[in-house]
Amino acid sequence: MSKRRRRGARIRPYTFTGGRTRSRHPLMVQTLVSTADPGTEPPKNLMPESQDIHRLCREARSVAEIAAQLKIPLGVTQVLLSDLADQDLIYIHPTITGHSPSENQVLERALRGLERLFQ
Repeated sequence: MSKRRRRGARIRPYTFTGGRTRSRHPLMVQTLVSTADPGTEPPKNLMPESQDIHRLCREARSVAEIAAQLKIPLGVTQVLLSDLADQDLIYIHPTITGHSPSENQVLERALRGLERLFQ
């Protein structure tokens, strides 16, 4: 593969987002997303990549998993997911971040449970 072709392959996905690199929704790599209505087909007016994302999200999947399966950079995936969420085509599940006391308690319980499993 020529150097020019490799460079084009790295840049091309960002054309999907119109050059945008930030999503309007807080999407972390572990954030789960799913289609708002799993029984529907993606709208025909979506880009093929967004249609693929919509189909993958019939089951809840993480942002990282979607990016890996479609071989699209994480930042591009986040922007495309954000666009789909703005159109109410996907649902962004709440993500535990560890920033609130109740989330910290959940994370600590999970950590203690994992420690017991591996002792």
